[in-house]
Amino acid sequence: MRIGILTGGGDCPGLNPVIRAVVRKALIEGYEIIGIKNGWKGLVENDTMALDINTVSGILPKGGTILGTSRTNPYKKEGDLLKAKDNFKKIGLDALIAVGGEDTLGVASKLSKEGLSIVGVPKTIDNDLSATDYTFGFDTALNVAMECIDRLHTTAESHHRIMVAEVMGRHAGWIALEAGIAGGADMILIPEVAIDVDEVCNVIKKRHSRGKTFSIIVVSEGAQFKGSEMVLQEKKLDAFGHVRLGGIGEELAAQIEKRTGYETRVSVLGHIQRGGSPTAFDRVLGTRLGVKAVELVKNKKFGKMVALAGIKIIDVPLEDAVKALKTVDMELYDIAKVFFG
Repeated sequence: MRIGILTGGGDCPGLNPVIRAVVRKALIEGYEIIGIKNGWKGLVENDTMALDINTVSGILPKGGTILGTSRTNPYKKEGDLLKAKDNFKKIGLDALIAVGGEDTLGVASKLSKEGLSIVGVPKTIDNDLSATDYTFGFDTALNVAMECIDRLHTTAESHHRIMVAEVMGRHAGWIALEAGIAGGADMILIPEVAIDVDEVCNVIKKRHSRGKTFSIIVVSEGAQFKGSEMVLQEKKLDAFGHVRLGGIGEELAAQIEKRTGYETRVSVLGHIQRGGSPTAFDRVLGTRLGVKAVELVKNKKFGKMVALAGIKIIDVPLEDAVKALKTVDMELYDIAKVFFG
């Protein structure tokens, strides 16, 4: 059996552990593994590389992906879909393991319905894929964000400043919420709840009234002000129809300083959250998901995605994983609000 594997969409820590696990498990089963380079773009362009035990040696602790990635969507450009299907046959694939988030697995789900033998593996630092409790990459991004918030505390306190930390999170505020709780933020602003600037400023003023001369505000990049649209760097859409977010932290900081008179600074964490070595949790989760993906191929359970349910690795229909985004658990947000201000 010849199995292909690709990694699509934004990179994140834990992709290489998945690749390593797929290769090692497949070799034990006697299968051949072909790496599809740069996500769906590699399948459209027939750009591949051989994967063996030497190729994946030493990649467990490395961030990013040795296969490369892209945001190519074969359904967006005329002719690309046909090329992808033809190359699936030309490469001689019996199955394909697609590793990615909502966009990559959305393509995988469509191709599966059109007859291709595909298994999905969930990846995104945003943790917004349905049908799985956690996606690998999230824990690493969360810990990076928490450490940055920890560091902001000391400089904010020294200079008596308000510090706004802008973290990733397009439609779901999981990183902001959990990093904010873990980092002791004084206010957490997420896409699921519109920002009331007056409320934010009141929290800051109350802190100052009781002797606290600094505050830490964590905001998701996709958060919105009441009655306003998303703050964008540019309105140009990528292949999956996404605009480029960015700037909510700067706009929020300006409004806070104007309304309160307190010096306010912003730190945008950006791609720092995506980079670097994966945590132990993400290495283990990625490994377990990779092994399970090969088992699904072996048992010809296609059109499925591997998922974490509690402490068990299970399989779920690909279409269930991508039909709706998994937004923040509001019970957890209510717990966070206990500590606001």
